Amino acid sequence: MTAKNRHLGSLSLDEKSLGRGTTDIDHERKVAMHDLLQENSFAPAGATKDGPYALHLAEQDGRLIFDIRTMEGEELVAHHLSLAPLRKTIKDYFLLCESYYDAIRSAQPEKLETIDMARRAVHNEGTETLMARLDGKIDTDFETARRVFTLICSLAMRQGRGTA
Repeated sequence: MTAKNRHLGSLSLDEKSLGRGTTDIDHERKVAMHDLLQENSFAPAGATKDGPYALHLAEQDGRLIFDIRTMEGEELVAHHLSLAPLRKTIKDYFLLCESYYDAIRSAQPEKLETIDMARRAVHNEGTETLMARLDGKIDTDFETARRVFTLICSLAMRQGRGTA
């Protein structure tokens, strides 16, 4: 399988997993989805079918569901991962995002820079945790996992669990 065939061709989020969100959260989710589809490295571990792949992300009962299919809709694999290892990081990231958006609105550049550095560090921590959880299940690179982590946060934030 060539690297060109190891990518996502489509991405969807479960509408039931999406509660009411803020404009900032909706924007961050849309940007992450757009960026993810523009450039990514993604394949089920040990894939025997070439990509591109279709990914449907959902959250159900505290578990993240990665439903991976061919672009024609043939089911390849569904991974159910507990969100528990990511909860604290998601909560921290959510709080930093709120502070970041507040700092943007109040035009405090020095505070904005400090918060943004902390936000990026927490985001990287979440990405590394996600990559460890996907190890042996989904082959991906750091940038792809980073965008997927953003989507996971948007699911949790929209449900109000980012602050739980």
